[in-house]
Amino acid sequence: MTKTALLAAAIALAATGASAQVSRQPRATLIRGATVLTVTRGTLTNTDLLLQNGKIAAIGSGLTAPAGATIIDATGKFVMPGIIDPHSHLMVDAINEGSLSVTSMTRIEDVLNPTSIGIYRALAGGVTTINILHGSANTIGGQNATVKLKYGRPSSEMVFAGAPPGIKFALGENVTRKNSNTVVVQGQPPAPRRYPTSRMGQAEVLRDAFTRARDYQAGWTEYRTKSRSDRTLLAPRRDLELEPLVEVLEGKRLVHAHAYRSDEMLMLLNLADEFGFKIKTLQHGLEGYKIAPEIARHGAGLSSFADSWSYKIEAYDAIPYNVAILIRNGVVATINSDSDERIRRLNIDAAKMMRYGGLTEDEALKTITYNGAVQLGVQERVGSIEVGKDADVAIWSGHPLSVYSRVDATLINGEVFFDRASDGTQREQLGRERAELEKAEPNVVPAAGRTGRGAATTPSQEQR
Repeated sequence: MTKTALLAAAIALAATGASAQVSRQPRATLIRGATVLTVTRGTLTNTDLLLQNGKIAAIGSGLTAPAGATIIDATGKFVMPGIIDPHSHLMVDAINEGSLSVTSMTRIEDVLNPTSIGIYRALAGGVTTINILHGSANTIGGQNATVKLKYGRPSSEMVFAGAPPGIKFALGENVTRKNSNTVVVQGQPPAPRRYPTSRMGQAEVLRDAFTRARDYQAGWTEYRTKSRSDRTLLAPRRDLELEPLVEVLEGKRLVHAHAYRSDEMLMLLNLADEFGFKIKTLQHGLEGYKIAPEIARHGAGLSSFADSWSYKIEAYDAIPYNVAILIRNGVVATINSDSDERIRRLNIDAAKMMRYGGLTEDEALKTITYNGAVQLGVQERVGSIEVGKDADVAIWSGHPLSVYSRVDATLINGEVFFDRASDGTQREQLGRERAELEKAEPNVVPAAGRTGRGAATTPSQEQR
């Protein structure tokens, strides 16, 4: 077995081992003696939390555990709502369908990978819910998937039941730059550049798409009205590209729009007003602070980075005070990762908002919890610790806004999907299993100078 194959086997084994620790929990779990950061109702010290039937059943002091319940001693620890990442590409191998300007017919849910090791790592950072978006190669991209990170379960169990559907839009250079990546095949004429190549072209693509969607909507409305009295009428031909856009027009599908510059964001807000729909979130929106009142007036939210800028021309005018300025102007603003690595450190990004803009502790925590739930339309289910909400919580060794704190356990619907103590035990077990596997004859490194199949030899010290 090659080193690459051996590494792949080890990664697969690690994923199997990690998921093996996930087990169905008892009906109830009682977390005792914690400092509970409710996010929406203040901080509660020396407080118990009863999780039952997947929900937060009770919050208070001296709660009694039902028979058979799991007891977690959280004395000296902090409990907060599971972190929500409003912009992620975790769990998908196919990010973009860049062949067309409008790909509203494509669905992220069709390409979810429930075995991605990044899920487990995100859980180790206290993340429980993510918004998985199509890439930014298209003016109108694909349909999103809101997911709970139930690692070890099939993707069908991870999809957030009841979450409003959404769709990804994109503006700016990520769309127009796509034209510079044309593949040149020797002996063949170069492929034509994909429209649009400018921001005004992107505006036309949006206007054309929603004009067609409005006509499609009218055709179906007419058919449904007339078919009540005339059963001989034929229904219009279904159009999978336009159906999601009709849902946008009807307020049934949320728009999450990638944009950087204030002028292009304002263009999109004006166009949405023209067609009578709302932009739910502006994604990235690094120049959002320039038009904060206009964003608030439209009713859009904005999901940004904490302090990432100048990595391309569109990001030159970014400032770390962006989120704070937006919040002070009444915009529901969040911090997102857009990264399988950064997703594990969203708590630290939230803490930066207290430094850059003077947000309160609860306001900073909202940027990675409750505000994200609002942007995804699931605030009645997650985002804060309240009786009746889903039991999606993370137990921290210290205050989650401290760089010295780490997650001890992450629960989704009352089930433990990450436990630091179990993780340590699993690592030792996996290390022993790997050592045994490396001794097996098929995995022994071939003798120096030999290629292909040959007699196995004991690996040298250097090869080990």
